[in-house]
Amino acid sequence: MDALLLAVDQGTSATKAVLVGLDGEVRARASVAVAQAFPRPGWAEQDALEIWGSVQESVRAVLVDVDPARVAAVGLSTQRESMLLWDRATGEPLGPMLGWQDTRGAALCQRLRTEGHADRVRDLTGLPLDAMFSASKATALLDASDPDRRRSRAGELCLGTIDSWLLWRIGGEHLIEAGNASRTQLLDLTTRTWDPWLLELFEVPVEALPRVVASTGPYVRCADLAPLGPDVPVTGVLGDSHAALFAHAGWRPGQVKVTYGTGSSVMTVTQRPDADVAGVARTIAWELDTPAYGLEGNIRSSGATLTWLGALFGRTPGEVAAAAGPTSDGAVLVPAFTGLGAPWWDDSVRATITGVSAGTRLEHLARAGLEAIASQIEDVIAAAEEAGDAIGTILADGGPTTNATLMQLQADTSGRAVAASAVAELSALGAAHVAGLGAGLWSLADLEALPRPHTAYEPRSTPPERDARRQAWHAAVRSAIAAAHPTDAG
Repeated sequence: MDALLLAVDQGTSATKAVLVGLDGEVRARASVAVAQAFPRPGWAEQDALEIWGSVQESVRAVLVDVDPARVAAVGLSTQRESMLLWDRATGEPLGPMLGWQDTRGAALCQRLRTEGHADRVRDLTGLPLDAMFSASKATALLDASDPDRRRSRAGELCLGTIDSWLLWRIGGEHLIEAGNASRTQLLDLTTRTWDPWLLELFEVPVEALPRVVASTGPYVRCADLAPLGPDVPVTGVLGDSHAALFAHAGWRPGQVKVTYGTGSSVMTVTQRPDADVAGVARTIAWELDTPAYGLEGNIRSSGATLTWLGALFGRTPGEVAAAAGPTSDGAVLVPAFTGLGAPWWDDSVRATITGVSAGTRLEHLARAGLEAIASQIEDVIAAAEEAGDAIGTILADGGPTTNATLMQLQADTSGRAVAASAVAELSALGAAHVAGLGAGLWSLADLEALPRPHTAYEPRSTPPERDARRQAWHAAVRSAIAAAHPTDAG
């Protein structure tokens, strides 16, 4: 009973290491910052060796006062849609790691859409043809280091997402977890194998890709993750959004997970994985004995909305949120600073504010910013419900969930109960849960019985009030889209 699970959560801005006991409680935590570079508009890069160093440092730090022999297994939670190319013989990266925000493949995706490939790509992968996903990043990396693909076809190079890179460094095998693989836009979602047509479309040799493995492995042992012993196994891997849903016990029907951050991820497990839901991506949430499929929408500007307002008024995002009044006084903010994500998927839309008058003040715009966050999330939840899966409770996590005004507004906008997690490291906790499952230390029933402390919010709005707010929001969105496409009929 004194065994511990070590979870490593490798995120965009930091790598966190968390020790979790078999009672589900977090016993220790450590965090190491990682840098990000934006060398050109639309490019977002990170140093793969720095990321690996941050994993090593965070593990050493979290175990500084703990006997490493107590660690029974390791779980990984990782940022998704990344892509990295490295030399198979030396392990040296060939260029930077391209993060999920990197859209250098936008021109390629636009050309493929123009050529009429978008529908087939979506049918195969469940994803819209978009540069956020890994495939066009893989093309860019190969074009830079292996333009004729000779070395890739000879098996001399390795392509992989960040979980694949970490597994390689930890244990020396070229593997990728099924849920992360489903975000690459190279995987056939039904067969869970690399699709030959997609590989040809993006010019990615299959010889460079990792082997797809279930979320509970089998993976590798920690040959190079001191101070852990070389026999400690990695028994669980999930993408960070998937891990947060898993930590919520999101396999239970009728629940949706919302991770609030700079952007937001909305995900729910679906009983209809083949449903064609406009605006929402289909994905593998995780694979245990069998795959669990999810519906997900990615919102590009959630916390970023408050950050922008803060810069405008010389306030911190927290001060902006605290300044929000009881009403926006008619102002509606559509925060399409880098286009609209789900369910609209329109890169050309730009941010707009409607309903502004001479009396509009910070308190009104701050309220409009919070309403925009809640409204975007409800758009995705409503789209997911079109699959026929009724959605009840919203399981919320992420830093902004400490804002009671936002959480109550989400409940009032959605007409659903909101359960805001009291655990800050929810993705890491989800990685620990799946690792414990993979190590045979827990069953799903055990995980479901673990305590999940949260703050509950019940909707206080009436259906007419919700309808009025939603109509005003959608009118503003339609106006922003129309402004971006002035020549379109209608």
